[in-house]
Amino acid sequence: MPSLVAPAVPPGSLAARPQPTLRAGRDLLLRPWSPDDAPAVLAVYQDPEIQRWHVQRADSLAEAAAWIADWHGGWAAESGAHWAVTDARTDALLGRAALKRLSFADGSAELAYWTAPAARGRGSCPRAVEAVVAWAFGSAGFQRLGLQHAVANTASCRVAEKTGFAAEGVLRSAWQQADGRHDVHVHARIRA
Repeated sequence: MPSLVAPAVPPGSLAARPQPTLRAGRDLLLRPWSPDDAPAVLAVYQDPEIQRWHVQRADSLAEAAAWIADWHGGWAAESGAHWAVTDARTDALLGRAALKRLSFADGSAELAYWTAPAARGRGSCPRAVEAVVAWAFGSAGFQRLGLQHAVANTASCRVAEKTGFAAEGVLRSAWQQADGRHDVHVHARIRA
């Protein structure tokens, strides 16, 4: 059945070009994932806070490498855009920023992120989020970015608030986490 509305983001517009590297100030670089990142990803997913809020752990380098391959492949498949957040001078992994659930028809996507334990409290996550938002609303052409986090994840809520994601409501008992069911905050940011 033909649509009466043109897609907000033309299908094929991401896969037709290389995934960009994004800058967040002078000291942060968001770059496509590399197989060489597997040891750092494995280490990050040993952290109890990452496991608590992302409900996953990596048990081997091969498993971390498989995740990276999936993240990297999301660009070509136009199913996601995943970046390693790194120190621009040392290339040390500081976090992850990603767009998931891409809807080209509506021009919407969902933002996801985490911060490596050693990088927490230094403002790298909000700056990485801003870089992804600027790219998504700018050259990519998305119109709406959503963001969800467990209500009890106050650090994630602070990132959402600092980066202009307005609170839209609460999904009650929406996520199953290792410690039980959690309510979820829903935030969004609209292209100006």
